[in-house]
Amino acid sequence: MIAYGAGTAAIEVVPTGFALGAEIRGIDARKPVPPETAKTLREAWKQHLVLLFRGQTGLTDQQLITFTQVFGPLQAAPNSDVTAGFGSFADVPPEVAVISNIKVDGRPIGALGAGEADWHTDMSFIEEPPAGSCLYAIEVPASGGNTSFINMHRALDTLDEEMADAVNGVQCVHDLSLTSTGSRRQGVAEVADVRETPGARHPVLRTHPDTKRKALFLGRRRNAWLVGFEVEDSERLLDCLWAHATDEAHVWEHRWREGDIVLWDNRAVMHRRDAFDPATRRLMHRTQVKGGRPR
Repeated sequence: MIAYGAGTAAIEVVPTGFALGAEIRGIDARKPVPPETAKTLREAWKQHLVLLFRGQTGLTDQQLITFTQVFGPLQAAPNSDVTAGFGSFADVPPEVAVISNIKVDGRPIGALGAGEADWHTDMSFIEEPPAGSCLYAIEVPASGGNTSFINMHRALDTLDEEMADAVNGVQCVHDLSLTSTGSRRQGVAEVADVRETPGARHPVLRTHPDTKRKALFLGRRRNAWLVGFEVEDSERLLDCLWAHATDEAHVWEHRWREGDIVLWDNRAVMHRRDAFDPATRRLMHRTQVKGGRPR
């Protein structure tokens, strides 16, 4: 635990003890964050990759937006036709996406339902994916719906040298045809040949623009293809990379409470969600920090 006081609001940074993540104590996200405190939070984000803020009940969407801006300018919520199946259906500002299984008059108010969401990197199928994602828990079920995170710096640091050399300078196609829950996006054809997968091409070994550390950047497993490789060779190498990256040694699992805010670095983190009972309610509001082209 690290406590900060002089010249900043009294906050504590408490690492999870796992491969990544830290709880930040002493922050009220409804209030403006002083500049020195904001600097401390950004440094903690660089170090721990995932930050947890407990007890943030009663936030308005505008307060969530303002708090997220501490970490950088915002990127518009993914509500376009390309990202159909993810975006907001409720009446929220354009910077906010609603993640929920709740229905009103038979119509979903948000996206992704109650099913399992596979390991993925948010919106890596676009040319400039968000740098960070911020998820605010308004309603959570009594059990299920946990979110797990992978430290992709650590995954690369512990990768076999021969395998790392094999993907050095290689690009991977990041599929846009499927959501993280496996449903096909509206208007996008089913992928029959991974060499024709629609989506952006990004380097498998990505350099973090702030820390200059390298990380594995995998996006989503289904329909991925290592550009220029024979399909069998690509599949074999990707299977090895994913098996290594998703090893429990690189993972931290978060169990949600109402009022939690979790911010993760999309440039060096993958995440997944457990399924939960669809008869229960789960409501999250999501913002995202603007990113750039992976290099």
